[in-house]
Amino acid sequence: MSKMSDMAMTIEELRNAAAAINDAANWLAQQFGGVFEAAETAEAPAAPAKPALTLEEVRAVLADKSRAGHTAEIRELLKKYGASKLSLVDPKHYEALLREAEVL
Repeated sequence: MSKMSDMAMTIEELRNAAAAINDAANWLAQQFGGVFEAAETAEAPAAPAKPALTLEEVRAVLADKSRAGHTAEIRELLKKYGASKLSLVDPKHYEALLREAEVL
């Protein structure tokens, strides 16, 4: 057999195995579906997701703090988060940055 023929046979075997696994999963889901549904509803409902802070929201708070005379402290906070200016701060740090800025 050629390599292409071997490859085609291997691919077909993989597809057949995947179909068999899918059939088995479907059968298990039918047999035990009520158990899984009950377990899912028993879990605590997820808390509503808090909307992510935007650059503009953070900028507004930091600008107010800067106008209030905390410019040097704001610069130090930005450096703490590895940035020389707000637009370079990773958005995942916005919440922590705001918490620290509000203490000023």
